[in-house]
Amino acid sequence: MSLFQDPDPPPEESWWVRARGTLTGLGAGAVVLYVLVTGGSGLGNWVNSLDGLGSANEPIEVEAGITRLVVIPPGSSARTIAGILTREGVVSSAVEFEARVRTKEAGELLKAGTYELVTGTDPDEIVDLLIAGPTLNVFRVTVIEGLRLEEILEVLAGASGSYSKEDFSQALTGGEVESSYLPERFEGSEVPTEAWEGLLFPATYEFFNDAPPAEILQRMSTEMEDRLSRYDWVPVTERGYSVYQGLVMASLIEAEAAVDEDRPLIAGVINNRLEIGMPLQIDATVLYALGDRGRSPTLDDLEYDSPYNTYQVGGLPPTPIGAPGAKSIEAVLDPSIHEYLFYVLTSEDGSHSFFREYEDFLEAKNQAEDLFQDG
Repeated sequence: MSLFQDPDPPPEESWWVRARGTLTGLGAGAVVLYVLVTGGSGLGNWVNSLDGLGSANEPIEVEAGITRLVVIPPGSSARTIAGILTREGVVSSAVEFEARVRTKEAGELLKAGTYELVTGTDPDEIVDLLIAGPTLNVFRVTVIEGLRLEEILEVLAGASGSYSKEDFSQALTGGEVESSYLPERFEGSEVPTEAWEGLLFPATYEFFNDAPPAEILQRMSTEMEDRLSRYDWVPVTERGYSVYQGLVMASLIEAEAAVDEDRPLIAGVINNRLEIGMPLQIDATVLYALGDRGRSPTLDDLEYDSPYNTYQVGGLPPTPIGAPGAKSIEAVLDPSIHEYLFYVLTSEDGSHSFFREYEDFLEAKNQAEDLFQDG
């Protein structure tokens, strides 16, 4: 619908691996923590931001001899690290650990990274390990919101370095990955790749280098299931739509909105159009059908025969058109209540203007064309 939809393609390299480095001078950041009790293999853990982890003042009882996988994030002070180690039972006293760091004058030498630590280890030895730096073979990958499945598989293949895009695709189509949100029409049959569109949650993850594609993809699928289960979907189901269809709506919002303020407004437009049986006419669905990005569809494009072309087909597309993030999902659940049926990109910051009448929309669209052409 909006002019100049999807202005920027995804970055060519949206994955990265954290480099080893000292914590000094990196600034305070979110605390990231992973824990693995020995017995699993190749576990990938989503990066959760945990605010306010501090040291415990009282010693705790530690069960010695348990191996835990702990990540020390950039920006962590000795006190924050002490809190992480105490909370996970690696050391019994945060105060004692901090004291050992001061004694060794190691505050500026501790390195961020992923460590395999054994509970009950002497704090001096833990300090030495953190000075030496991480030795685990892990990689970190960031999947940004709005990426299409094919793009996600490319990102994962590039980040892993061990498996190809085809390996990841085969794990999905071969039944090695599960999701309770796979459309019922694919049950009992070979699952096409497109059935997985939108079912892998976009976030930052960390995996062992030897993690197979199925394990990586299952972690992302499970994360999406966990995220969706946190919400009350009554606002969607009361309108006659399933949770899966709500996910489809969220993917449309993700593709259309560049600023967060627009997300609930666009959700309201989608609801208004669906309610009166008006085609959604969302440009991003046409570009998805064409396998294209980064431009506005032509008049010929709008005639393209595809179930995803919402200029030609009423209702929602058959699947999501990308991986929606939390804010787009939340916009579906709490849309703005208004009478708008149209919107157009009118600002260089990516924000849209919204209209009830087509004539007003058309005037704004023409003005926007002049603005962006002049720019």
